[in-house]
Amino acid sequence: MIPPPKPCVFCAIIRGEADAERVYEDAATLGFLDNRPLLHGHVLLVPKAHVETAFEADGATLTAMALATKTLALAVRSGMAAEGVFIAQNNVISQSVPHLHTHIVPRRSGDKLFSAGLVWRRTPYASAAHMAEVAERIRTAAVQG
Repeated sequence: MIPPPKPCVFCAIIRGEADAERVYEDAATLGFLDNRPLLHGHVLLVPKAHVETAFEADGATLTAMALATKTLALAVRSGMAAEGVFIAQNNVISQSVPHLHTHIVPRRSGDKLFSAGLVWRRTPYASAAHMAEVAERIRTAAVQG
């Protein structure tokens, strides 16, 4: 017998049933801070409709994700005073939550995100208040455009 699928944590966040530091929302997408960030300001962007990977997503979903990715990339760069951003998406392999999501990570020279051996280092927030302050910086930058 095949076990039932696990409830989707990203769908729970979208419905407001699970906590997340939301930084951006439009009709089709939601952006929130990754609770295990590579670097502070690491945002996850998800479509509001549950779709597991880009392979199953329709054109409207992919278009909405692309446009929101640009908006959030600019907001993360500005809000975090970063030099640039790293944008990534895993589909199936290394996809820890089976709900399409795009990672938007602030980058600075010397941040060692891509070091020898490419080991993804997680950088936890000091506290919930620190996470909330980072989220507010990105939210403010997203509104300012």
